[in-house]
Amino acid sequence: MTAQGEGGGILSGIRVLDFGRYIAGPYCAALLGDLGAEVIRIEKREGSEDRFVQPIVPGAASSEGGEGAMFLQMNRNKLGLTLDPMTETGRGIVKRLVATADVVVANLPPSTLSAMGLDYESLCAVKPDIILTTVSAFGHGGPYSERTGFDGVAQSMVGAAYLTGHPDEPVKSYAPWVDFGTASLAAFGTLAALMERARSGKGQVVEGALLSTALAYFNFHLIEQDLRKINRVAIGNKSPYAGPADIVRTKDGWILVQVIGAPLFKRWAKLMGEDHWLSDPRFKDDSSRGDHGVILSERTARWAESRTTEDALAELEKARIPAGPVLSPQQALDDPHINAMQYLHPLAFPGMPKPAPVMETPVRLSRSPGTLRGRAPLLGEHTDEILAALGYGPAEIEKFRGEGVV
Repeated sequence: MTAQGEGGGILSGIRVLDFGRYIAGPYCAALLGDLGAEVIRIEKREGSEDRFVQPIVPGAASSEGGEGAMFLQMNRNKLGLTLDPMTETGRGIVKRLVATADVVVANLPPSTLSAMGLDYESLCAVKPDIILTTVSAFGHGGPYSERTGFDGVAQSMVGAAYLTGHPDEPVKSYAPWVDFGTASLAAFGTLAALMERARSGKGQVVEGALLSTALAYFNFHLIEQDLRKINRVAIGNKSPYAGPADIVRTKDGWILVQVIGAPLFKRWAKLMGEDHWLSDPRFKDDSSRGDHGVILSERTARWAESRTTEDALAELEKARIPAGPVLSPQQALDDPHINAMQYLHPLAFPGMPKPAPVMETPVRLSRSPGTLRGRAPLLGEHTDEILAALGYGPAEIEKFRGEGVV
């Protein structure tokens, strides 16, 4: 079985059972699927809640429609199976599935994993070399282990939201970078576990956590705080470490200008046509320029306000100063470079008036790239096919459906 397209790829022959929800678990499994693994998405009979986030497919939140943008991205290249693993029959089906699998992905609390028979001990009893990839909010072992949490909670708890925005209003990122980072690291760990299993013949647990990802991505700010006790506060779009680094307004939009290091600062001063910046002790190094960033931002803003975005970026690029436009989502979709690079792949889905632009595997391999072979599955789309391959007959499958197991 393959997810609506031919298989192949680095992970061809690897089967992944995806019990994940929302982003961290499902995107981990999606990345494995991009690389050729057969991924089976397992969800509740009525559809898991993440299927209907940001709905873009006409219809109610049910098997007849209502799928959301998040689901279409996270579940490409997957087969769809509905199952209630909390029933005795459902747990039996899980065991039969696990016996055929290489990896189980689940972002569920430990107690729920045990109740579903997805804890590592239960999995190993069925398949001794199984790899269990778990994602939780806070990791296992500390006082917060059983707490629930989302991306924004982790952003808030490591200092990221505190230092984003302005002092009177902490702001989390609109992009769920903790979720995507955790998914990517979990996929990285799963690949490492598969490589190790090829040598040892043994499985293991790969544990990702939103809090640990957020700490890793924000770590150097915490190192600075621990060693210098500097107690930084949010300063909008400016950088506390260099300057000018800010978002400034042009005649017809906004641009971000980012100057770091002496060579770039010299090029910026030349672009401004003002050498005095180079001899002013307030701007002698990156730290000093960060401390006096308001002055540098104001000068850059005066320069930019008399130019269109296109003209300002052209001059900045000629000076080899990193800069870019602040694009709306629609402008990003229309951007010529994004389109020339073919990052967004059109994937059709039943009921949608046009294909959805789904981002490809975000790292490209020259000989064995990840591929988007098929759309996300309809609710339970491959249930009969998967169960039949496990050895269940049509009458048994119909009985499961009548009992509310699938």
